Amino acid sequence: MADFFQNGVITTLQNLGNRSLDDLEAELKIFAKRHRMVLLLPALYLEFETPAMHKIIEELKGVSYLYKIILGLDQATEEEFKKVKKMMSVLPCQVDVLWNDGPHMKELYSELTTEGFPGLKARGKGRNVWTMIGHGLNDQEAYAFAIHDCDIVNYSREIPARLFYPIVHPGLDFEFNKGFYSRVTTKLHGRVTRLFYSPLIHALAKVFGKSRYLDYMESFRYSLSGEFAFIRSLGRGIGISPTWGLEVSTLSEVYKNTSSRRICQTEIMETYDHKHQEIGSSSQGGIYKMATDIAKTLFRVMAQDGVVFSKSSFKTLQATYYQEARFEISKYNALSKIDALSYSREREIFAVKAFENAIKEAAKEYYNDPMGVPSLSPWITVRSVIPEFSNKFSEYIRLDNQ
Repeated sequence: MADFFQNGVITTLQNLGNRSLDDLEAELKIFAKRHRMVLLLPALYLEFETPAMHKIIEELKGVSYLYKIILGLDQATEEEFKKVKKMMSVLPCQVDVLWNDGPHMKELYSELTTEGFPGLKARGKGRNVWTMIGHGLNDQEAYAFAIHDCDIVNYSREIPARLFYPIVHPGLDFEFNKGFYSRVTTKLHGRVTRLFYSPLIHALAKVFGKSRYLDYMESFRYSLSGEFAFIRSLGRGIGISPTWGLEVSTLSEVYKNTSSRRICQTEIMETYDHKHQEIGSSSQGGIYKMATDIAKTLFRVMAQDGVVFSKSSFKTLQATYYQEARFEISKYNALSKIDALSYSREREIFAVKAFENAIKEAAKEYYNDPMGVPSLSPWITVRSVIPEFSNKFSEYIRLDNQ
């Protein structure tokens, strides 16, 4: 059984273990008559060749309250696109597969780039998520959207149910819901959150002073989770980062566009297992690159709020992060001992050293280019510049999926 402790500036909805999934879904089916729900699935074609994706499809067969599923498919040939459409056709609701490498989508991306919209040449999860949101917003019947990754080894249909529930319940007033969970097997996972993100947030508050923004970012139990849900009116106005800073930039956009009273986080499963990445490097990608992009995103959002960064303050930040990260290591060492988990202080220290370098690199890149990689524009902006784009977009998806 989870705790019910509320801390931070947003509402936390834990799973206390006294309600069945069938009961939750029965209520969602009633809500669906008024608030139609769309599930967004960003996927690489390679994920359809893994047990995780087959598990997800099997679980979604049992979901009856969804209005539609939109699957954004990256890195797929035409033959692979057709294969994915056939695999997804077994689901009980309408499924639109967006072939992001197909000729229709390439034409749409090219048109937007010509009109001056940034970031569309960068393939990746950020662009995929942005494209799915745009297509979902074209349907006037769609009210709520939820998104989760497609590499979840222990997937359950409880994930979308708990993502949707707080934002479609007529007696609640939430616009955004962030999923959280534990990352534990025989050892602790989630190094970027445990050893980089949390101590960096603490260090930023110590060096530059507490702020509403940092209090907000610290309130999430798993800020870097890829699972969240939002209502239509909020989705229209948020930008999406094309970088590895996607999750942090999304939380920052939500912070700017609504009240913390209308934001919650929900425990969507007890423990989460997916593919684990290596530390990597700036050129190789991996979680080192993720950490660098997260740090740059935090610096830029804080700068937009008037925080002044200097070379000396960055040096102080690096020293403060070091101290905060070492304290986190001592915490997780103690946690691992009492629960008899495998724990290597040497590997944790190695990760922290890599993250120290990521902060140095992020600071250097921020100094050289304070604006950085621009976010993909909110869809309300696209529609104001190209009013006819939505109709063309919808027609191309219809042609691809017929």
